[in-house]
Amino acid sequence: MSTSLAEKTTTIANLGSAFECELNTQARYTAFAARADAEGWPGVASLFRAAARAEEIHSRNHMRAIGQLSGVAQSEIHPIEVAATLQNLKVALAGEQHEIDSMYPPFLNEACAANVNAAIRCFTWAMEAEKRHASLFREAIEAVEEDLREPWANLPIEFNICPVCGYTEEIVEPDEYCPVCNLPRERFEVIR
Repeated sequence: MSTSLAEKTTTIANLGSAFECELNTQARYTAFAARADAEGWPGVASLFRAAARAEEIHSRNHMRAIGQLSGVAQSEIHPIEVAATLQNLKVALAGEQHEIDSMYPPFLNEACAANVNAAIRCFTWAMEAEKRHASLFREAIEAVEEDLREPWANLPIEFNICPVCGYTEEIVEPDEYCPVCNLPRERFEVIR
């Protein structure tokens, strides 16, 4: 099946929207990390830094797919509103849920219909990584809401990021593979 010009144009537009979204999310999470550090939540700050790195990976993957389709990746970084850490976590969770529920599914459906493998791959990888981010943000919200100073939210922690798809986790078991893209876990990056 060949991809029509209209399908290719729609896929490039969707990749461009995802590219800009991920770049803005990366900038937002970087700012949120600084606020969490300032408020004494080093584990939450590490989570925001890890998620920011994952969003950078997603944007890079989208940019690469745009280039493979002979498009040009463009974006605008929007002003960032930084609030208290708890509010920032809620904003982050809402953003991840939007990507999981509303943004990536139609982008993925369109890419599948157009049979654009590069877009299918990067949309799938990003959506699966965002599911993990949402789970981690939920845990952090619970810890901060209850002002739990003992769990990981208040302790310096390392997160492990798959440099191919952006999957994020706390503990990496050697001799295993990324559950999203199958990269050996020994190649994961460590973010503090």
